[in-house]
Amino acid sequence: MGLISGLLTLPLAPVRGVVWVAETLEEEAQRQLDELHSPERRLAELDVRRSTGEVTDEEAEAIEAEIVEAMLGRETP
Repeated sequence: MGLISGLLTLPLAPVRGVVWVAETLEEEAQRQLDELHSPERRLAELDVRRSTGEVTDEEAEAIEAEIVEAMLGRETP
């Protein structure tokens, strides 16, 4: 950016800063949502449910198979 264009667009700097902050917040929020629904987290929660007796071993195995199948389905192009 040249000196003249930098001076002319200087009043827009706060707007660009706010846009950058909003984009950064959106990216972080999306990352956290993706982490909540990650297969690793779902498997860990399933393990806790199994150990507390909330689900039987057979039910847990079926849910685990669904999670693994979903993981494999997403990875294929």
